[in-house]
Amino acid sequence: MGRADARRAQGRAARRAGRGGGIRGLFTWRKILGTFFGLCLLVMGAFVALYVYVDVPAANAQAKKQSNVYKYSDGTLLARDDRGANREIVDLAVVPKGVQHAFVAAENKSFYRDQGVDLKGTARGLFNTLSGKGKQGGSTITQQYVKNYYLTQDQTVTRKLKELVISLKVDRSTKKDDILAGYLNTVYYGRGASGVQAAAQAYYGVDAKDLDVSQGAYLAALLQAPSQYDWAVASPTGKKLVKERWAYTLDNMVDENWLDQAERDKLTFPVPKPPKAAPGMEGQTGYLVEAANEEMERQGVTEEMREAGGWTITLNIDKKRQKQLEKSVDDQLEDQLDRKGNKIDATVQAGATSVDPRTGKVVALYGGVGATEHWISNATRQDYQPASTFKPLVLASALENESVTQGGDRIGLNTVYDGTSKRPVVGSDTPFAPQNEDDISYDSPTVQRAMDKSINSVFAQMVVDVTPSAVKKTALAMGVPDKNFPERPAITLGTMNASTWDMAGVYATLDNHGKKVTPTIVKSAEHRDRAMEPVDGIGGQVISRGSADTVTHALTEVVDIGSGREADTTAYDAAGKTGTSENNKAAWFAAYTPELSTVVALFGESTKEGGGQVTLTGTANSGRANGGGFPAKIWADYTLGALGGGSDATFDLEGVERGETTVTESPSVTPSDTEEPSPTPSAEPETPSETPSATPSDETTPSAPPSQEPSVTPSGEPSTTQDPEDGEQPPGDGPGDGLSGQ
Repeated sequence: MGRADARRAQGRAARRAGRGGGIRGLFTWRKILGTFFGLCLLVMGAFVALYVYVDVPAANAQAKKQSNVYKYSDGTLLARDDRGANREIVDLAVVPKGVQHAFVAAENKSFYRDQGVDLKGTARGLFNTLSGKGKQGGSTITQQYVKNYYLTQDQTVTRKLKELVISLKVDRSTKKDDILAGYLNTVYYGRGASGVQAAAQAYYGVDAKDLDVSQGAYLAALLQAPSQYDWAVASPTGKKLVKERWAYTLDNMVDENWLDQAERDKLTFPVPKPPKAAPGMEGQTGYLVEAANEEMERQGVTEEMREAGGWTITLNIDKKRQKQLEKSVDDQLEDQLDRKGNKIDATVQAGATSVDPRTGKVVALYGGVGATEHWISNATRQDYQPASTFKPLVLASALENESVTQGGDRIGLNTVYDGTSKRPVVGSDTPFAPQNEDDISYDSPTVQRAMDKSINSVFAQMVVDVTPSAVKKTALAMGVPDKNFPERPAITLGTMNASTWDMAGVYATLDNHGKKVTPTIVKSAEHRDRAMEPVDGIGGQVISRGSADTVTHALTEVVDIGSGREADTTAYDAAGKTGTSENNKAAWFAAYTPELSTVVALFGESTKEGGGQVTLTGTANSGRANGGGFPAKIWADYTLGALGGGSDATFDLEGVERGETTVTESPSVTPSDTEEPSPTPSAEPETPSETPSATPSDETTPSAPPSQEPSVTPSGEPSTTQDPEDGEQPPGDGPGDGLSGQ
């Protein structure tokens, strides 16, 4: 071989050596496969060791179950809740076969065929736990039974691995029917019910043996999310989802030949009965406990975790103020009602929430006549409209956005508007012409006077001047929930849905100079294994101090000489607003002192099954029920007692915005003490005027009080001398357009 041939041979050898060495040499197929099989053997060995090491433990014993203890803010006992122990074991033979199959169809179709575990679902659960994504899904009935009966609800890798091993062992040593029986008797259904017997009683008032297939399918569907799918409290989305899961369960039964298609087609959704408070939850206790439980759930303590027991929950509720609120409702309302002899009085529901504006703490709450008689809390329900208590938020948004009238004037307390009743708004694509209370028209009222008298026509135009979308943005930032809240001029009359809890937070935000106040009822919630992160009741600045303080300034006059005069006293500084919804279905008084923000409302609720909103007119034989009546009286009595007879604290107001229009304000006409009759429905909108909110000349005094006959009514007759409290909502934003939520 020549030198050239030798060099070529050496080069080829070097290249071969390069291919087999270095980084490339580390990743040959042989080495990759060897490593993979080695890891597999390692995992298998670890699992075998785990299988040998982990024994099936004794049951986690209901004997070890603890109650949840609820305390007032001072540490004294409020309640001891044993509902999680609400369990009655029944034999599987007692449960109808169709109901058994419903649970299997909903949770684990392959239950009778599998080996007790779902490796894919368990792997997903492990990944979710390691990545912090929360609760696992996809467990078999056997795995859920093992978790409930032998282990804990902790979401940890260790517990999940134990669950897997024990499930395999239990499936090999226990009959499927026994596993299913254990599952049905241990799983949690919501409403404090553990086990199918307690659930049958809680949701349908029957024993497990009397459940039909449709009811069984609902209970089975419920297990995925008991608190969200409970029909009595579910949101529209929750109701939609649980009906879909109910249908899914029945369809699976058909697929497994456990139900005939013809029979399935005949089944209708079985709406469960309203829940009842558990023994020991009578009076206001049940409402307080339920509000605390709901807050815990919002903070990540699930119903399942809570019902496992062992929690000590201290509320922000001030024991003395709570008792005062209950007494004030009794003295100012309940003692005036004849619930048994008067059909209207029987429909009256009162609710109230009182918040410390400096901390957000809910110091007192009134949910109704008693949690065992009326389960829905009137303090937190969101199915009624806040009416004219929303008007201060329209003003707040106008100030915050530096809005101007159609005539170009910056909106402030002295800005002048057209106060003509049924005056069509200008500048809106949606026609709107609301009637003022008693159809009274006002001659060029200022914004301050419009707030005093709750003049609908003024605030209808103002919401257009600001724009409904801007007003909504401000309201949401302050704490009004986004429930039935279209961006239309009618929102000025409070046509969305809100609770006394919501509005107490909104008014506390005004009280707190524009810093967001979120009502919070749980001071602390502690368990030996974990603790709840408490809600921070004070947030950031959502509207400027100047805007908030300007609204407060306006609302002090509402209490002094306006529609909220029932709450006027020299014992404390107060600012507030009345509200009465369409057809007097709800009456509100929302007000605050420098130390307390409290909202009181009455709701007309039908006594017939299924409820429904009804008018409050005629309550206690007093004619029209309005926010300036019973709600204001309750508020005043409670506030006086809650402040220990009064307070020297005064509102510290800065940057009050009076607007660009210079006017000479005169005191308002002293309102009549007579109860105002209900106004007539709004008429069809008229043709908009050319200058709806034009400013009068400087020589006029637009804030001067109207004469005793402020204007003539459409019939040509002089209007009455009665001053309005609140106007009803008109039948729509325009002719034939019904308001949402009615």
